[in-house]
Amino acid sequence: MSLSALTAQLIDFREQRDWAQFHSLRNLIVSLNLEAAELLELTQWKSDAEVDALPASAASREALRDECADVLLYLLLVAERAGIDLEEAAQVKLRKNAVRYPVASSYGSSRKHHQPAPDERGEAAAAGFRGPRPRG
Repeated sequence: MSLSALTAQLIDFREQRDWAQFHSLRNLIVSLNLEAAELLELTQWKSDAEVDALPASAASREALRDECADVLLYLLLVAERAGIDLEEAAQVKLRKNAVRYPVASSYGSSRKHHQPAPDERGEAAAAGFRGPRPRG
């Protein structure tokens, strides 16, 4: 099923319940973030190994699936309300990221595009980089 078909099905579900009145852009964005927090909550206080093992348990996999679906459904409603074609937006963003993170300088690196690259000694090569400020 395409995102546009899923959105149409979701809008029909919403209209049958007269919920559009509650779906301002702000409310939808808040709800999206609340659902993302519920997804995040599934990992709270767990080690990386425990989180990686979540899909192996039927109950945990179902919880992950449900929270992922909630995030997707609210994202579809946000995009619909804002007039954003998510498929097109994702393609555009992938092209932007390809420019920001060329393979030659990004391969195997978690460094953000705006962070200075370390030199051979592991120090920031950017002039004037002072590092994090001490807490006081």
